[in-house]
Amino acid sequence: MSSTTTHPPQHQHPHQHPHPHRHLLAAVVLVPVIAALALVAFAWPAARIAPRELPVGVAGPAAATAPLEQRLSAEEGAFEIHRYADASAARQAVEDRTVYGAFVVTPAGPELLIASAGGPAVAQLLQQAATQLTAADGTPVTTVDVVPAPAADPRGSALAASVLPMALAGMAAGAVITLLGLRGAYAVAALVGSAALVGVVATAVAHSWLEVLTGNWWAEAGVLGLSVLAVSAAVAGLSALVGRAGMGVAAAVMMLLGNPFSGAGSAPELLPEPAGTIGQWLPPGAGTSLLRSVAYFDGAGAVGPALTLTWWAVLGLGAVALGTALKSRAAREERPAEREPALTG
Repeated sequence: MSSTTTHPPQHQHPHQHPHPHRHLLAAVVLVPVIAALALVAFAWPAARIAPRELPVGVAGPAAATAPLEQRLSAEEGAFEIHRYADASAARQAVEDRTVYGAFVVTPAGPELLIASAGGPAVAQLLQQAATQLTAADGTPVTTVDVVPAPAADPRGSALAASVLPMALAGMAAGAVITLLGLRGAYAVAALVGSAALVGVVATAVAHSWLEVLTGNWWAEAGVLGLSVLAVSAAVAGLSALVGRAGMGVAAAVMMLLGNPFSGAGSAPELLPEPAGTIGQWLPPGAGTSLLRSVAYFDGAGAVGPALTLTWWAVLGLGAVALGTALKSRAAREERPAEREPALTG
């Protein structure tokens, strides 16, 4: 005679499988929040473009430049005025990227020195400012483009459009290397190698084919490669330390802050604060500034952004190595505990 044992139904803990309405509520709320953050990050800087402590030069006799300086200072906080003795010194300052442009008073009339390669939006803004400043006098302003933008990219559109692909390449490289499970020296070699190849390919496209970069070919490839490495090392490094959630955090920072705050389409000094400053601390903004310096200004003004990218790359690669070491140590500590019951038996 057989007996059937009836087991009471097992009840799942309510926190293990939330009711579908919670998932629905989370999706309905989370997606608009993300969309709002992205819209603010991208639209806010673009909607508030204006000069903020924009470095400009003034050159000529003190008596002649005093009224000009007074007019430039009338709009408080718009311009950071640098004074130069003559047009030659002002021109050198523009070429060195100390100032974006210079107002020069000459016997023949006022002259405006610009560098459209340093940012066509800034050059246009300075031309408008020069027209307004001299409107009362009725004297025409002669504009001299000291460092012109390349003929293939007169508005700087191609350079600005390259920021997002380089950031995406870095994020993709860091994510792929993380998901493949590469660690230690293998991960570092993969990050450096992929960044170098991206730099070469990107330079072949931008310099050799599109002709929007006009500097030293290998220097440009190095800048683009370093920009990608700074992003990919940050993604892989944070993932190695805190897990895959770190990959999402690093990618979100690069996408939602680094890209719109880079100033690639304008200039850091035209963005509202602290967007302009934050953008230059992140790889996309530093990479854009460094690429402009190398491609158009023979490396002038390259030290600051080069150091920023180098620190990101070094810290990211160091985080990859540290994460690998911590995981290896944790694995060694777990092995004796796993073997102890077998040895005891």
